[in-house]
Amino acid sequence: MRLVPFDASHADVIAGWATPGDETLRWCGLDRVDPATVVAWAAADDVEVVVGTDEHTARPVAYGEIWLDADEDEAELAHLIVAPTERGRGVGRTLVEALVARAHELHPVATLRVVPDNQSAIRCYTAAGFVRARPEDEAAWNTGQPRAYVWMLHRR
Repeated sequence: MRLVPFDASHADVIAGWATPGDETLRWCGLDRVDPATVVAWAAADDVEVVVGTDEHTARPVAYGEIWLDADEDEAELAHLIVAPTERGRGVGRTLVEALVARAHELHPVATLRVVPDNQSAIRCYTAAGFVRARPEDEAAWNTGQPRAYVWMLHRR
């Protein structure tokens, strides 16, 4: 997999990776995602976006963001998704490891949140070196969130 900067031409493909409904809710908290939403995510301030592409065809196979928070001196990985045809093949772990490496160039702590029933994502994040946050931190960080998340940390 080769990592490239996001381009708006990737949005159609990426928006189609999650099935509307439960899968999309787990991915980003929305019922459905259209290409304009993906473009808007990528255009947000303090966000770095990467797309993993197939080394041979250059087609997108993974997407992820790093949300930068200078006030908290941390970076949060967000909106990570892998093309359905590539799941279970190590693409997600490669994406996470690359995003963590970049996040640690900017901040000592990388965080992410995931819905508790997304066990495949939790396994991927754990394999990439993330650990679950302390229960008291998780409770505090879930205050005001639309749902309770599992919060995970990766320290330099």
